[in-house]
Amino acid sequence: MSAITRAEVAHLARLARLDLAEDELDHYAEQLDVILTSVARVSEVAADDIPPTSHPVPLVNVTRPDEARPSLARADALAAAPAVEDDRFRVPRILEEQE
Repeated sequence: MSAITRAEVAHLARLARLDLAEDELDHYAEQLDVILTSVARVSEVAADDIPPTSHPVPLVNVTRPDEARPSLARADALAAAPAVEDDRFRVPRILEEQE
């Protein structure tokens, strides 16, 4: 027996605002049945003693702490800029203003 019916595919298509032809409903019903059957088989293999994971290898956060440190002085950074305006880098406009 199929895990998903033609009527269910039609309902899903309506929810997704897809206009499917009659032959497409049968085609997608077959494909979704294969997908759902495969997912069910994977669920059978999963053992209760194995905790669910999002990644097969444990991940460790490797980012450094966010701490304020000395950096380049503003005047030194702006000294190398080709154009400066109001104590900031001046760059060419890339977007037109929209009204």
